[in-house]
Amino acid sequence: MESMTGRERIGNILERKPVDRIGVFEHFWSDTRRIWAEKGWISPETDFVDYFDFDLDLCWAFNMVADLDFVPQVVEETAETILKRDGNGALLRTHKLHSATPEHVDFLVKERDAWEEKIKPLLVPDRRRINFEAYRQKKAKCRDQQRFFCWSGTNVFELMHPVCGHEHMLVGMALDPEWVQDMVDTYANLTVALQEILFAEEGKPDGIFYYEDMGFKGRPFMSPAMYNEIIKPGHKRTIDYNKSLGLPVIMHSCGMVEKLLPGMLDAGIDCLQVIEVKAGMDLVKLYRQYGDRLSFFGGMDVRELYSNDLSRVDRELEAKIPIVKQNFGYILHSVHSIPNTVDLKTYQHFKDYGLELGRYDH
Repeated sequence: MESMTGRERIGNILERKPVDRIGVFEHFWSDTRRIWAEKGWISPETDFVDYFDFDLDLCWAFNMVADLDFVPQVVEETAETILKRDGNGALLRTHKLHSATPEHVDFLVKERDAWEEKIKPLLVPDRRRINFEAYRQKKAKCRDQQRFFCWSGTNVFELMHPVCGHEHMLVGMALDPEWVQDMVDTYANLTVALQEILFAEEGKPDGIFYYEDMGFKGRPFMSPAMYNEIIKPGHKRTIDYNKSLGLPVIMHSCGMVEKLLPGMLDAGIDCLQVIEVKAGMDLVKLYRQYGDRLSFFGGMDVRELYSNDLSRVDRELEAKIPIVKQNFGYILHSVHSIPNTVDLKTYQHFKDYGLELGRYDH
């Protein structure tokens, strides 16, 4: 088969149609860029998509914070951390010296009344929520470079917890499911309304990339029954709209979400990303179970990369790629973003050898 463009390759992979090789894309922590630049391996302005010639690119075009006019308030600041109140009414502590998930300190919304009074009325499809220019520029760049272009953003689960926190959201799913269902409906409808505005004015992307972290180590945040009853309707609402436009849907989820996969497939996803090994996900097992109807994106243990031992990296690639490439439905990616402990030459080797193993002409 002749060499394909990234746009052609990813489009086929998401439909599990023949391609010349597996796809490739990667996320990197912001610390990685800084450290690699300090070591002189890249410039601070390096675009990793261009540098590594990835097959796809993303644009995060929406601002989904509840109060668009709220100016974040610094409540406390130390040499290492900063505590801020944001436009969702959330009090979050972030690290100043390195990238990390914010510490959830407090939330204005802990139950239904606060949601209905303080947040829900603000969640309207205001044009200020859309970064038209960023979308326009990235779409044009991908067209010119023949990369697959994805609109990217969070779906309902990842939109709710910034407002009320995981604890209140999950307790609400058990004790007041109608409240959480209302949040799901509100965010799903807002997402679709904003996509309708953006796509009508700037044109459709090639695909959709939703971020939706629904698991942690060993298990999902909710039972499959709760997913199907409360979360899946929001997924179906958004994905059905995307499918009405002919757009394939990639869904990212960190953590163990294996038990949710039947529901996620029923909701309409075409590809699962990121298949986190340390949480208990097994790429080869999932491929053997679902590879005829689902594409996979990731599943390569990043711990092998930050060993910077190329023999370990090779073993990881050799154990998985010859298997998971068989149905033409695989995109190379680590199980998480690349941390600054990974050397650039290690990542480059991972990418190059992975694509060599992932060719279909031998």
